Amino acid sequence: MWVWLGRPQRTPILAQALYSGVTYTRQIWENPRPVVIHIIQADLSTPGLSLLVTPSTLGGEMEYTARTTREFAQEFGVQIAMNANYFDPFVTNSLWDFYPKSGDPVNALGLAISNGQTISPETYSPALCYRPAFANIQWNGCPEGTTQAVAGAPVFVVDGQVAMWDAVTLDSSAEPRSAVAVSADGHTLWLIVVDGRQNDYSEGLTLAELGQVVVALGGYSALNLDGGGSSTLVHNQWWGVQTLNAPIHTRIPTRQRPVANHLGILIRTP
Repeated sequence: MWVWLGRPQRTPILAQALYSGVTYTRQIWENPRPVVIHIIQADLSTPGLSLLVTPSTLGGEMEYTARTTREFAQEFGVQIAMNANYFDPFVTNSLWDFYPKSGDPVNALGLAISNGQTISPETYSPALCYRPAFANIQWNGCPEGTTQAVAGAPVFVVDGQVAMWDAVTLDSSAEPRSAVAVSADGHTLWLIVVDGRQNDYSEGLTLAELGQVVVALGGYSALNLDGGGSSTLVHNQWWGVQTLNAPIHTRIPTRQRPVANHLGILIRTP
């Protein structure tokens, strides 16, 4: 029970300014089930604001050294960070018998680009493609000039509407979720993390429900990223890294899962 003490309070926060061009919102639902939703909104045209995907630190067949989202924020100095691509190998047998642990080699699934370097070249999944001041979600790779990219599936908001072309996926069970969304002009980015698998605190959303959240925010398209026990959102401040959500790795609330890569917001001040 003591680990629950680190979970964020179930109280709403409305558009709290974190930095110029960056706000944090916490939504609380009671129906149809208890849910806590964490939303970062970033104006990509803000001077000094950029995105960073985890750089590769390995050579050979393996692409990444696994890190928690907290470790990524600490190592690379981003102010905001969330988990990103699905990855493998992944095994969880018990509280202590799981893979990967921090430092273990893993591969990202789908496209991953960091600082213009393609780390994972697979283009079978749709991707969030970023170049300075602009981001969009598209299939079949990213255009020339893309500096950062992460991939996932499915795209569950298209042209400002919940994408009901995949009723089976969108009517899936309520789960912890990680997602990104962009505005029609490509200048606004949302990072969204939903807590789940925690009775009476937050039980998660279906993708259809998450799509409704994105549309209400004004999102034009949205991409589902790795969720479940991977879903993590952190805020790196001068005094340390604050975990904004309640991760649920190996069924332990507030425990962060080491994952392949991450998406961060970097704020450079004059």
